[in-house]
Amino acid sequence: MKVVESIAQWKALRPRLTRSLGLVPTMGYLHEGHLSLVRRARAENEVVVVWIFVNPKQFGKGEDFQTYPRDAEADLRALEALDTDYVLSPGVDDVYPPGFQTTVSVAVLSKPLEGVSRPGHFDGVATVVAKMTCLTQPARAYFGQKDAQQTVVVRRMVEDLGMLTEIVVCPTIREPDGLAMSSRNAYLSPEERRAAAVLYRALQNAGRQYQAGERQGDALRGQMRAAIGAEPLATLEYAALVHPETLVELTSVDGPALALVAAQFGSTHLIDNLLIGEK
Repeated sequence: MKVVESIAQWKALRPRLTRSLGLVPTMGYLHEGHLSLVRRARAENEVVVVWIFVNPKQFGKGEDFQTYPRDAEADLRALEALDTDYVLSPGVDDVYPPGFQTTVSVAVLSKPLEGVSRPGHFDGVATVVAKMTCLTQPARAYFGQKDAQQTVVVRRMVEDLGMLTEIVVCPTIREPDGLAMSSRNAYLSPEERRAAAVLYRALQNAGRQYQAGERQGDALRGQMRAAIGAEPLATLEYAALVHPETLVELTSVDGPALALVAAQFGSTHLIDNLLIGEK
């Protein structure tokens, strides 16, 4: 495994990589969710590149950029064990050098849900994903379903800009109690960690109601709100039921629908989602 810490070094290296390349974008502090993406990339590509970069442009004012968990040594050990070929880990000034002026914005899909409480977040995501895609030129890039809105935004960007990269979305990896794995879970106190499992229970409630015949969007959203509202340590931010490609809120479920929830546990913002209505 080769660790590449500068974009200039990567640019010199990339032309020699003529085999199919799979890219796994991360912000580090890797957990099993990330590693599942690396395994998928390893199975489907001849060269695997993992991008590790805590992207300041996707953090808003007062968010946790400075305190975001980092453990470079553990990350590299885990990636080497999975037979990763390259780790691309540039510094902030390398990714955004003096004079950097470009922002990529996916206008409509970035506005709802996470975009309400985190304005500009998806502009930061789209900008860094566009840059890493241009740099690495992967055949495939791997993202987790846990960040559902992010995957929708990235797919739209790739389609709109005519990029040749296939976006591969992999299943959410969960803890035994259903909590979606996330680097930010490390912030939770033991009590908050216990409470956070309510997010998946809320989504499951909506899924069970759908299976029982409920099709009205308000009723399904109400199931999710009620479940999260019953947890004293959770502060509900949203419970949504949307079209999985347009993110438009649904009044009724006549086909696949994406149920999404977000809540605050202490100072920690967590999200989760579940696709329902699939045939």
